[in-house]
Amino acid sequence: MAKNRQTGKSRQRKESAIRFFFFSVALTSIITLALIVVFLFMEGLPIFSKVSVYDFLFGRYWYPTDDPPDFGIFPLIVASLAVTVMSAVISIPLGVMTALYLAESASARLREWVKPIVELLAALPSVVIGFFGMVVVAPFLQEIFDIPTGLNLFNASLMLAFMSVPTICSISEDAIYSVPIELKEASLALGATHWETIARVILPASLSGISTAIILGMSRAIGETMVVLMIAGGAAQLPSSIFDPVRPMPASIAAEMAEAPFRSDHYYALFATGIVLFAFTLLFNLVSEYISNKYRQVGAATL
Repeated sequence: MAKNRQTGKSRQRKESAIRFFFFSVALTSIITLALIVVFLFMEGLPIFSKVSVYDFLFGRYWYPTDDPPDFGIFPLIVASLAVTVMSAVISIPLGVMTALYLAESASARLREWVKPIVELLAALPSVVIGFFGMVVVAPFLQEIFDIPTGLNLFNASLMLAFMSVPTICSISEDAIYSVPIELKEASLALGATHWETIARVILPASLSGISTAIILGMSRAIGETMVVLMIAGGAAQLPSSIFDPVRPMPASIAAEMAEAPFRSDHYYALFATGIVLFAFTLLFNLVSEYISNKYRQVGAATL
């Protein structure tokens, strides 16, 4: 009996130690993130002593090195949203349709080959994708559409869509594949065709996971730096067409931070731009969490 008690106490100590270890790791991650956010706000907020929040967010001119400088990031915000929306228009159908094919139509052997390849695409370095867009896609677009430059909004959107498809496809495929087989069998037993079952049963039942996949793909697109820095064109202007050069927020931060004097207005403005970018990314994540929880709570009622 005494030996059993000692064994039980030893297990409790081990479980407590393991629990404390994982708690410490989680707490360290939270503290690190909090410190990054605090630093971001400390370095970004001073710019608003020189320019109002409204002029900063909705100013149409970004000339931080002029005399006097202009710190309007509205063209940068529009560029970020434009490349994100356009890449989503391309990547969402491709990602979801590929996921549907892998989960519902592809043979098990083909699925074993295709899914790792799709997931491997997510591991491609962004600089490689940007280089491909610069060397291959840009001259092609310039020749086909007879435009002054192939480094533009459309090219950046194509490459961001290429980067987002693996994320959307992989998570959506897992969500579709996890739908209980009983739902599918019940639909087929009632006389529905395979595609009717997909449209009216499987997709609604997996909508939570698919929505999360889409939002995560868009979050990656709006926060991507290297690709848009290399192939978006680098022009801080409001685009009038999809073939205009643009400069999204991440590209502006990456391109100008090295040349901005430390603790100058330009330096503070770039950190304030980072705050805006952080707000957009946080908004996407909150929307993803809301949609995921909403449809998870509804459950079978979505059918």
